[in-house]
Amino acid sequence: MKMSNWGQPRTSPQEEAALASLERSLTLLVDGAARGAVEVDSVAYKNFRANLDELARRIPDRLPEEEKFALLRSINQEFEAYRTLTENALRERQAAWRGSVSLLLEELLHDLGVDATSPKIVLILSQLKRIATTEEIVNWRDSVKNFLHPMEGTSPSEQLAARLRTADCSTANDNAAGLRGGGAAVEHLRGIMQKGGDGFIVLFRLSCLEIISQRFGAEAVEDCLMAVSAFLTAGLEGDDAIYHWSDSALLAILQGRPNEMILSAELERILAQNRESTIKIAGRAIMLRIPITFQLTPINRLRAAEDLLRISARQSTAR
Repeated sequence: MKMSNWGQPRTSPQEEAALASLERSLTLLVDGAARGAVEVDSVAYKNFRANLDELARRIPDRLPEEEKFALLRSINQEFEAYRTLTENALRERQAAWRGSVSLLLEELLHDLGVDATSPKIVLILSQLKRIATTEEIVNWRDSVKNFLHPMEGTSPSEQLAARLRTADCSTANDNAAGLRGGGAAVEHLRGIMQKGGDGFIVLFRLSCLEIISQRFGAEAVEDCLMAVSAFLTAGLEGDDAIYHWSDSALLAILQGRPNEMILSAELERILAQNRESTIKIAGRAIMLRIPITFQLTPINRLRAAEDLLRISARQSTAR
């Protein structure tokens, strides 16, 4: 039976049965389409289903033809409004996730001492703004993984860059600085925290090591790290503990300072004495001055010793 027959007088039981069947089919169609809608926002989806259920219940009410068409238009508008709302919500959610991932990546790079303006990082961050498909997400994730953990066969410069970023979690002193690794720092910090002690953690960052490596080779980087280690060890107090954090950073755990301001002034005086170090390259003496910055974090900000491995740039004071 045609839709235009809805408003006409019922002339036979057969027509009545056909009309009832059509109205029932429409009700089921609306309900099925609603169930197939994607639930992105639970509140919006609940309101959408409630509005549609109310409209669908009116279909079998034997309304005049004009009102039937108005009812169907209302149902169509509900679907259209929900589709628009869902698309907007998905776009906003995607933008929020991209922003969050970008922020976390930038914080990680900052903590690792990686230059966020390098061409590779700029490319990775720009790709993040465009990726949409599952394949693109997987490829982007692999790009980040390969940057943070270069695979075998990469160039020596890429291998060095990875080594400069990698935290030393060992307790041995088999590194170029001749200091115990970050694992020993965690154990030392755990002992301090268990006794209720206080103090400060200082992360010293060494700059320009990748440039030095490109110009003079990897051995020059090790010599620079050794020179800075000796300089800082001589400048700090005898009871201070200093560790090899990575091939571009050293970490010190300092106690006995009354407050952060006094310690910051002390460290700035030490770094002000930073002079050129002499390293030997192919039998030649080369004078180099390694820029050093520091990040200062009170021990009482950490909940556990293992948090030392996740010191955030947002929680520290950069100098």
